[in-house]
Amino acid sequence: MLNILYEDEAILVVWKPVGMESQSARGFQADMVSEIRRYLSTKNREDNHNLSTKSTEPYVGVIHRLDKPVSGVMVYAKEKKAAAALSKQVSEGKMHKKYLTVLCGKPVDNVEKYVDYLLKDEKENVSRIVDMGIKGGKRAELICRALETKEIPPYGQLTLAEIELLTGRHHQIRVQMSGHGMPIWGDNRYNPEFSQRQPAEPGTRIPRRALRTDVALAAFELTFTHPVTGKQLTFRQNPSGGIFRQFGAFPS
Repeated sequence: MLNILYEDEAILVVWKPVGMESQSARGFQADMVSEIRRYLSTKNREDNHNLSTKSTEPYVGVIHRLDKPVSGVMVYAKEKKAAAALSKQVSEGKMHKKYLTVLCGKPVDNVEKYVDYLLKDEKENVSRIVDMGIKGGKRAELICRALETKEIPPYGQLTLAEIELLTGRHHQIRVQMSGHGMPIWGDNRYNPEFSQRQPAEPGTRIPRRALRTDVALAAFELTFTHPVTGKQLTFRQNPSGGIFRQFGAFPS
């Protein structure tokens, strides 16, 4: 069932769960576009008070994306004009996202700014940090704010952190934090050591399922300008599952 944070005639703001594609998926995999389209179709039939009425397939405009293992707040457009206006905000850097993550390790300072150059390998669908000037390398910037650090056996020192993206690159947060020695908990792609760890011992309150499937990264805040009213909107929701349960210092 969709977790709807806001809806009007032009847009729909939802919480994307872990494990679901943010755009149309191949085959029979679940994806947000299909779920939203199904919801809108049902809603339209109910609004018409006639379940037998056939209508055109609802429009669902994809504005931005989140990786499949990442949860978070997302906005979708219900009409083409709204989609164009929101997409323009993305391209102009006027749509802002903040993330919460759990890092393996602890930043040297409570607030750190990281500037790197990332190169995407299209064939392998991964990115890596390269030297400035390397062909294809794109500048990547983010700000990391440490919120809480705890010693959690058997993982050692873990840090709940808020990440503010200043650029939007492929797998940016996952690549940069790994490159700076603080890979994200649960990220088997950029934290290869994690996949070799043993499941948590009973009594640690860390779900075994989370060890295998959850990447501790969530887009908890999204700010943009409404495409029709021009009003600035901010939506927030803190993650509550997996390793996030071990922390309490979430932004208020």
